[in-house]
Amino acid sequence: MRDRSVWQALARGRFLVSAWPWRAAAYLAAGVPAGALTLLVLALLLTVGGALSLVLVGLPVLALAAFAGIPVGAVERRRLRLVDAGPAPSPHRSPPVPGLGSWALARVREGATWRELGYAALLALVLWPLDALVLAGAVAVPGALLAAPVMLAVNGGTSTKVLKSWTVDGWPPAVAAALLGVLGLAAGGYAVGAAAGARAAAARALLVPADARTRITELTRSRVRLVDAFEAERRRIERDLHDGAQQRLVALTMTLGLARLDAPPGPLAEQLATAHEQAGAALAELRDLVHGIHPRVLVDYGLAAALTDAADRSPVPVDVTLDLDVRLPPAVEAAAYYAVCEALVNVARHSGAAHAKLSGGHARGLLTLDVSDDGRGGADPERGSGLAGLADRVAVVSGTLALTSPPGGPTRLRVEIPCRPSRPAD
Repeated sequence: MRDRSVWQALARGRFLVSAWPWRAAAYLAAGVPAGALTLLVLALLLTVGGALSLVLVGLPVLALAAFAGIPVGAVERRRLRLVDAGPAPSPHRSPPVPGLGSWALARVREGATWRELGYAALLALVLWPLDALVLAGAVAVPGALLAAPVMLAVNGGTSTKVLKSWTVDGWPPAVAAALLGVLGLAAGGYAVGAAAGARAAAARALLVPADARTRITELTRSRVRLVDAFEAERRRIERDLHDGAQQRLVALTMTLGLARLDAPPGPLAEQLATAHEQAGAALAELRDLVHGIHPRVLVDYGLAAALTDAADRSPVPVDVTLDLDVRLPPAVEAAAYYAVCEALVNVARHSGAAHAKLSGGHARGLLTLDVSDDGRGGADPERGSGLAGLADRVAVVSGTLALTSPPGGPTRLRVEIPCRPSRPAD
């Protein structure tokens, strides 16, 4: 799953053509029978318990009503997966000793039990009617407008009623109603997504333990700290190699070159020539290694310049179209750079392509990069080629990687990383 929640999906321009509107609609639709059933059970327990409480038989029934929120909470935490992929563990702890009495006493003492009961009452009295109302407004009304031409045809093409109040006479008004229904469905998709997101946020606030939400936040922050520390360490290694080992190899190469010039012809000169060539090769390999650790062009000039340089060095011709006039956080630039570099390496090694394209940009808080080629296709993360590693590298900075590569091609790899600019590009 590329988006972790419906709110993330709503922030993107492809919400309506993704699966999220359907997931949000399914979440709200499932809430209607769940809420109606909860209302029926709570009403039955309270009615029976209240009626029988005069003879004390109803007291256990009323006590049972107090625990009615526990199964409701368990079901709702599972339903959250439809619109929110974040962890939703149970807030309940195991009782200290086995047995029904110990379990009941532990649940009575937990605040989570009463929060679940409050959510069950909220679901029964407020949430499921709202779910039904949102779905009716977002689906039923546009659907009736879309059906205007069909209803007109059924009535012989003379006139028909839309929504039992609007009379449509003739085909032009019917087509206009259908077009209005299309616009209504698009708006309704966003409305359903927003309603499902708000509904899920309320459920998470009441049904998911606060310490779990705190752990999720802390894990996110610690991941950011680890990424920053890793980038700092990588830059330190690059600097040490550049200023230390590389300079020593340069001095060694120069010394061997001078010794080679001064040596008389013979076996010694040949050995010095071989050593000089090997030192030069080692220096070239070290420079490539330093460049691979953290290229200076990325540090000095930003992601656009670094990606253009990587495309120029690709054995497969690459057309570059980038709209990046800002500098992004270093960790984001590094992850995006290495993901594109690995993708270009895969194009050269595995695709058999004659041409590739690199495009992308930053807009509305999202960095997008696309690498496509005209090769044979059939790329599969399960068969290696570094695709799983690419996804892991991008996921570290909360990004996603999508690959489409049907047999016969073309192959397209898309990287999306949410981020804010750190400063304008140099």
